[in-house]
Amino acid sequence: VTLLALSSLACSTLTAQPRFTVSKDQLQQVVGKRFPMRYPVAGLLDLAVQAPEILLQPEKNRLSAIMAVEASGVALNRKQPGTFEVEFALRYEVSDRTLRASALRFKRLDFPGLRSEASQMLNLYGQALSEKALLEVTLHQLRPQDLAMADALGMQPGSITVTDKGLVFDFVAKSP
Repeated sequence: VTLLALSSLACSTLTAQPRFTVSKDQLQQVVGKRFPMRYPVAGLLDLAVQAPEILLQPEKNRLSAIMAVEASGVALNRKQPGTFEVEFALRYEVSDRTLRASALRFKRLDFPGLRSEASQMLNLYGQALSEKALLEVTLHQLRPQDLAMADALGMQPGSITVTDKGLVFDFVAKSP
């Protein structure tokens, strides 16, 4: 997620306990850099998604993200403000040094200014879209220098645990 945080791994005592904590604020800051984003939807409308508010769900070992969204396009008479919510787990992909949101679940797409029928249709479409398009999203890619200390110790990021304070990255020995 944040690799200001992981790059400071060199300053942590990795030998005593091979783990590193990234605070919710650090996570929020890194993820926020990727926004705003635009998503065209079947030539009918465009969704402009703003930086998410990240919520920690330690009881599920997951995160959720609530984003302000604005829909516009030929299917609408005017721009419609709303919110979009997804829930996800995190995993580290060794092959390309990326932190990924995985096992994404669509929660809701809400446009209070739309008629309830239109809002229901968007939620159905959002659910179908998420099942096909939101399987996994790259949140951040680590640079080789971010993992230099871990590499020198023969370690790599392993499991990621969501806690009340943030994310805990456990480091494991590299596979031969």
